[in-house]
Amino acid sequence: MKRGRGRPRSAPAADAPAAVGQRIELTLERLTHDGRGIGRWRGRTVFVEGGLPGEQVQARVLRARSKLIETRLETVQQPSPLRQPLRCMHAELCGGCSLQHMSHGQQLEIKQQALAQQLQHFAQLTPQQWAPTLEGPAYGYRQRTRVALRWDRARRQLDVGFRQRASSELVNVEQCPVLVPELEAVLKTLPVVLRSLQAVEALGHVELIGAEHPALVLRHLRPLSEADRQRLLAFTAEHGLGLWLQGEEAAQGLAGALEPAYRLADQQLTLGFAPGDFTQVNPQINQAMVNQALAWLAPGQGEAVLDLFCGVGNFALALARAGAEVTGIEGSVEMVDRATDNARKNGLDQVHFLAADLSKPLEVPPGSPRFTAALLDPPRDGAEQMVGDLAALAVERILYISCNPATLARDAGILAGKGYTLVRAGIMDMFPQTAHVEAMALFRRQ
Repeated sequence: MKRGRGRPRSAPAADAPAAVGQRIELTLERLTHDGRGIGRWRGRTVFVEGGLPGEQVQARVLRARSKLIETRLETVQQPSPLRQPLRCMHAELCGGCSLQHMSHGQQLEIKQQALAQQLQHFAQLTPQQWAPTLEGPAYGYRQRTRVALRWDRARRQLDVGFRQRASSELVNVEQCPVLVPELEAVLKTLPVVLRSLQAVEALGHVELIGAEHPALVLRHLRPLSEADRQRLLAFTAEHGLGLWLQGEEAAQGLAGALEPAYRLADQQLTLGFAPGDFTQVNPQINQAMVNQALAWLAPGQGEAVLDLFCGVGNFALALARAGAEVTGIEGSVEMVDRATDNARKNGLDQVHFLAADLSKPLEVPPGSPRFTAALLDPPRDGAEQMVGDLAALAVERILYISCNPATLARDAGILAGKGYTLVRAGIMDMFPQTAHVEAMALFRRQ
């Protein structure tokens, strides 16, 4: 028998899965390692981005599976006494800083727990000693950022800002309190000058660089008119920035713009880099990290040290300044050239750099000494190949700098299986207000 059109539909079952977009209410019990609140709803585990333990919240469903539901906080009906006011007006939309609602101490606690849990889960390891966290300013620390630009044809408007959380859309920003004050001041007036350009529809992105010789790097998709160049030069001069333009070729400095650089004051080093090169964005933590690396690795005078993923020489030059004989290896030929130039400018001749694909087996240059110590600072996917190669070389001490606790833990397990002890480990708060975890670990061959 067919149902009549007017018959009301039955209510969903109490155990029906949540629908995307649905609002649900729940009480949060604890935090995940990346700072999301965890609670239960109709027998399912729910992750709530932006929630804190003990809070009664209303959240909107982003993804729903049979046993897990991912949501975003909509309303805090009963807040935790630990909840912090949001310092940035864009924090609820912007995908950059997801932990502003937590105290700095609570942020450090979950990052420490993340590292410990990953080491235990993937490698069944606990270090012999946990090192104190390397801390710096909670705000105003970031001396480099990339600002996204997108021309909206329908609105005839250039969006200037950062990517929204869990979205490809942009947040038009008017402030960013994690930037150093000099760059935040630039960000406040940057949209006005960009929207005034004749080539407004053909702009790619902007990179703002602080430290020595601050710079604005503009990626553009078609040549700029002389009028546009003059507007940009006037703007950068007003803010004390060098102007770099990047079209189809590498970025070029205008009007005598000096190459960006940063200092490691404790080692009396200045390191130049080109726009697009990787450098650490937090100068205080970078200095503390280099100091800690030197203390943990403790290279002897003339000791042969291998620096893998060496970049422009951040660790290699500091190790050489401490008296080690350093060989730095990096995948980018251009960055090897920059590292070599940095060594020359700083008067260091006991450090040498070469280019090699570090995803492939390590080939030690002919005539190299026996390396008794090594430092590696790989990208997020870790250094599975390299740690095995270092073990095969019987390197006595390995210092691993990580931006991903999961791949650090995986690689730590490999080293443990090849006779290495995890002597010491600790986190470095390179990115306050975010869930990113940076860590350092020291391994010693048994």
